[in-house]
Amino acid sequence: MQHQHKLIISWFVTAAVVLLGLFSPAQAATISIGPSAGTFTVGSTFDSSIFINTQGESVNAVDIFLYFPPDKLQVVSPSAGQSVVGIWTSPLKYDNQNGSVRFQGGIPGGLNVGQGLISTITFRVRRVGTAIVKLSENSKILLNDGKGTDVLSNVQNGIYSLIFPPPAGPIVTSLTHSDQLKWYNNPSVILLWASDVPVDGYSYVLSDEPLVAPDDISDGTKTSVSYKNLSSGTHYFHIKSLRDGIWGGVTHFAVNIDVNPPAEFSVEVSPATWTTSRQMVISFTTTDSDSGISYYEYAVIPTDYPSVSGSEPRPFFTEVESPQTLNLDLGSYDIVVKAYDNAGNFRDSTVKVRVLSSWLSLFYDKYVLLGLAILVLILGFTAWKIHKWRRGISDKTISHVLPDGVKDKLRQLKEYRNKYGKLAVLLIFIGSFGSLHVRGADLSANAPPQSSQNESLSPPIISTVSRNISNDEIFYVGGKASGPNLGIVIYLQNLSTGETFEQTVISDANGNWFYRHDSFLQSGEYILWAQERFAGNASPPSPQVKITVIPTAFQFGSSRLSYETVYALLSAVLFAIALGLLIVIFVIGRRGNKKKRLLLKEVKEAEDSIRQGFAVLKRDIEAELATVKKARLSKALSAEEKEKETRLLSDLEKVESYIGKEVFDIEKIEL
Repeated sequence: MQHQHKLIISWFVTAAVVLLGLFSPAQAATISIGPSAGTFTVGSTFDSSIFINTQGESVNAVDIFLYFPPDKLQVVSPSAGQSVVGIWTSPLKYDNQNGSVRFQGGIPGGLNVGQGLISTITFRVRRVGTAIVKLSENSKILLNDGKGTDVLSNVQNGIYSLIFPPPAGPIVTSLTHSDQLKWYNNPSVILLWASDVPVDGYSYVLSDEPLVAPDDISDGTKTSVSYKNLSSGTHYFHIKSLRDGIWGGVTHFAVNIDVNPPAEFSVEVSPATWTTSRQMVISFTTTDSDSGISYYEYAVIPTDYPSVSGSEPRPFFTEVESPQTLNLDLGSYDIVVKAYDNAGNFRDSTVKVRVLSSWLSLFYDKYVLLGLAILVLILGFTAWKIHKWRRGISDKTISHVLPDGVKDKLRQLKEYRNKYGKLAVLLIFIGSFGSLHVRGADLSANAPPQSSQNESLSPPIISTVSRNISNDEIFYVGGKASGPNLGIVIYLQNLSTGETFEQTVISDANGNWFYRHDSFLQSGEYILWAQERFAGNASPPSPQVKITVIPTAFQFGSSRLSYETVYALLSAVLFAIALGLLIVIFVIGRRGNKKKRLLLKEVKEAEDSIRQGFAVLKRDIEAELATVKKARLSKALSAEEKEKETRLLSDLEKVESYIGKEVFDIEKIEL
């Protein structure tokens, strides 16, 4: 039985593998450049071929973009002779200024090949260096499926070393720039040369072109030359020797100089530089027009609290790529990013970040403070209007004031009762409104109250410094010494008072040094410099650096109160006032509505009393009319009696209209 189970499981596994093979997606195709690497000399040409591997699939079209460094390579000709592409849908295009080539063609009937030649490009080497011939990921290989499915998944580029041909003349070396493929940040060059046989003289020249022949005028027999303050870029030294009146071959030597740091850049912080999130992402990028970017370093330096001198570990710079995720505690920090080029020059960029606690972060914004101030003004005005409205209701209740509509109807009722000599209804109404007055007085009474020098040592390099800080941020400085375990004396002078601060730190095993001040600096202008000290000797001072300390905090002795903290305190006070005003508005509004409902209830009772008075009045008028009708039956009415009848009928019509509808809309009473 167990054996049968194993057979069944084995059968299912085999079937699954077969099905997966049948329904698996098409394998992806690749494009490669051959040879993928090589070394070629300046002035020579070499062929670079483009191959396709369809990975067992049938493809029928290609669209290939290829890029190369135009300062080092130049396309002599792209060849479309031998190619698996049957039809070129557009002419082969190449651009030696921008360094690009494009191949676009079709393969009728499709192609399934392990290594098919698409085309061969002939390049000429222009300069020494490293050249990458790169296939763009925007290239396409279309499947022969009638849908034009792109199956390109991988490209393989070519990387080539470009050098000068073997020396045909004197052997040239350099004490300062020995590697012809390396970049240096020293603009002064010392070149030396020698010949294996006696010579009568040398002719040499320094130019910006890689292949130049010096003139036939001898520059003497000296075997060295120096050039100072050369510009950034690649310079070429060309030399030949004279022997027995015949000039020999030329030797070329490349010198790469880059004295400029990378381009200025900024460090982007996500989600924000002021945030409640302890996790943030920093991103950065820059360029270098000469030697190119080599790598980036960064350090995170806390700046919001003093340290006990000597007790805090120094921050160190770590090589990093962009983007980088950070996890920080609450506090303020300087994030310093350094971009290094291939010559060793660097550019740094600093961004200040603050990690705040929860929603209290809103209070640190001056615009929030302004918004809260406006809100308090609006709420204060609203509270005053509601208080005035409630006081008006109370005054009307206490002073026995009726709405205008009720007053008008009461006046008409009095006129009619005076006219017809009956006052019973008035007495009923007065009694009813008297109770209104008493209850209104009680309501007012029970209302709750309202709320109310030595040349053996080199000066240290200052590479990192908090140049523009505020007087609530900690000052720091760091850099590079000429060796390990050297004393670095840091001088900081206040330009206003002339007072000079001095502190010594020791460089680490790599020559790096760093100092973070143990207190806040006074606002003002400072100059900073440093010296190396070892065994009683001191180096010349480093170049001075100017520092500005901006007054962004109130100072109380040695203590600081930042403007942001003041904003937070004021915002908290205004928030409390706004919250209090909301409570006052709610309480007063609630009590005012209660008073209004009671007053409307009593006014409603007054209205009912008036309606009853008009009903009694109607009865009396109808009685008078009945008397007039009886008189008409017994005799003819006189003119005076007819006029009385007409007047009674008119008054009866008006009274009936008052009885048949509300005296006024209570909900629209303006109280």
